[in-house]
Amino acid sequence: MAETQTRQRPAAVILTPGAEARIAELMANAPEGAIGVKLSTPRRGCSGLAYSVDYVNEAVPFDERIETPGGTFFIDGASVLYLVGSIMDWKEDDFSAGFVFDNPNAKGSCGCGESFTV
Repeated sequence: MAETQTRQRPAAVILTPGAEARIAELMANAPEGAIGVKLSTPRRGCSGLAYSVDYVNEAVPFDERIETPGGTFFIDGASVLYLVGSIMDWKEDDFSAGFVFDNPNAKGSCGCGESFTV
């Protein structure tokens, strides 16, 4: 009998060490009941879609899960299509701090960088 191998598919989003460290920091200070943080792409902004990272209290069956050293990172199941192949990083400087995304699916973005279109 032939042995079947299951190959783990790559994650939709690649997290840099900086992003993983920020997720660990968020989870260390998470509100009671939070099981992880979740990336979604709600419709808003001048280009149509925005990136949103929020705490979650329960897992949703179609969400993608990425286990990081500091906690579980979820990707909204309906957003995965817009995010496949993206790299998520955390950047801080003297004036701002936030997650930044290198998204090969984005065809354009607004001037302020808060939203994108696919």
